[in-house]
Amino acid sequence: MTNPFDLTGKVAIVTGANTGIGQAIAVALAAAGADVACVGRTPAEDTVAQIRALGRKAEIVSADLSTIEPVQRVVDETVAKLGGLDILINNAGIIRRADAVDFTEADWDAVIDTNLKSVFFLCQAAGRHMITNGGGKIVNIASMLTFQGGIRVPSYTASKSGIGGLTKLLANEWASKGINVNAIAPGYIATNNTAALQADEVRNKSIMDRIPAGAWGDPSDLGGAAVFLSSAAAKYVQGHILAVDGGWLAR
Repeated sequence: MTNPFDLTGKVAIVTGANTGIGQAIAVALAAAGADVACVGRTPAEDTVAQIRALGRKAEIVSADLSTIEPVQRVVDETVAKLGGLDILINNAGIIRRADAVDFTEADWDAVIDTNLKSVFFLCQAAGRHMITNGGGKIVNIASMLTFQGGIRVPSYTASKSGIGGLTKLLANEWASKGINVNAIAPGYIATNNTAALQADEVRNKSIMDRIPAGAWGDPSDLGGAAVFLSSAAAKYVQGHILAVDGGWLAR
């Protein structure tokens, strides 16, 4: 029988692939058979080495996604270097922390531009290619704050709430065109973005006390979800936000 999770012959873009969740997803896609363009400001040399060690192709595509300037080039360079584009993982993101009464316009714009504006326009560029070439898979990285408000991260919460709505909008428009658009909402994952929370004894304890699994997640915990949503196994999954959260939302 054909393995519905097999990604052999597929080409994926993973943004923010240098470390953390992006790196883990890129390596998981490669383990399932995909070739991967690793996109980001910092060259993802270690990620590329891990992918090539698995026998798959990998290329670095340098791009600063704080603006939409490089978006079309990311798609074009991926197609030129790897021969196509079948999967887009929108993982790149930033966070700024401050009380809402003190939050600056600069921090608001920086987060919205990277986490939401660039995501939409990269979806658009990839979507145009995928529609022309018979379909594809787009997986956006949402958050627990797609569902909840959080504290001290107003622009991040707004951006991730926007990702939830954008995922559903694109699914509505593109499902009939052979493109599956879904999202993964990571729970509390131990990465650079959450280092401040892990270091805060009070906040860390309150977080740990609420996670039924009793531990922070590891970036590798997102790999299986990404492979599923990028594969034929998810062909009838559209506009879904898959929580990978150790049970956080269930409590």
